[in-house]
Amino acid sequence: MNSIQTNSKQITLVTGAARSGKSEWAEMLAGQTGKAIIYIATALVDPSDREWQARIARHQQRRPSHWQTLSLPTEIAPTITKALASHCLLIDSLGTWVANLLDLEESLWQKTTDNLITSLELTAADVILVGEETGWGVVPAYESGRIFRDRLGYLLRQIGSRADAVYLVAGGHVLDLKALGQPLRNSEI
Repeated sequence: MNSIQTNSKQITLVTGAARSGKSEWAEMLAGQTGKAIIYIATALVDPSDREWQARIARHQQRRPSHWQTLSLPTEIAPTITKALASHCLLIDSLGTWVANLLDLEESLWQKTTDNLITSLELTAADVILVGEETGWGVVPAYESGRIFRDRLGYLLRQIGSRADAVYLVAGGHVLDLKALGQPLRNSEI
């Protein structure tokens, strides 16, 4: 199955580097759907981390006040599955979600990602997922960094192979990868 498409729902992946503009692009896409937008924030709020709180506040200030926000640091699949066709879910971000679940043993991690993929297949809603490209640098020298990079990269590949639209945002510019690129064989592996 190359595309997650039931009725008129749209699954979109927006990926890119830090500070590239991927969240702003995803927010613009969500606003264009004409649907009720549910913003799923995966960040854990640490009251002692002022810089992190400032980042979260900047994201909140950009969003229209009529968007509903749910804070779901780990359990996003049930919300995706239950969403209505009149909804657009904007999930920001997959990298934060992976980091929140980094301590999961490999088989439990696989079950969790399988549940996420299944939720995208079952939902009636549009879903826009924002994910970071972390594998463009050196291989991390520590095990948890390698696990994070590999899990996120594999997850983006799984979602990208099934998504209706995939955008790469870099240097403040957006590339439509479905229009410009060619999918790899066996990209769901």
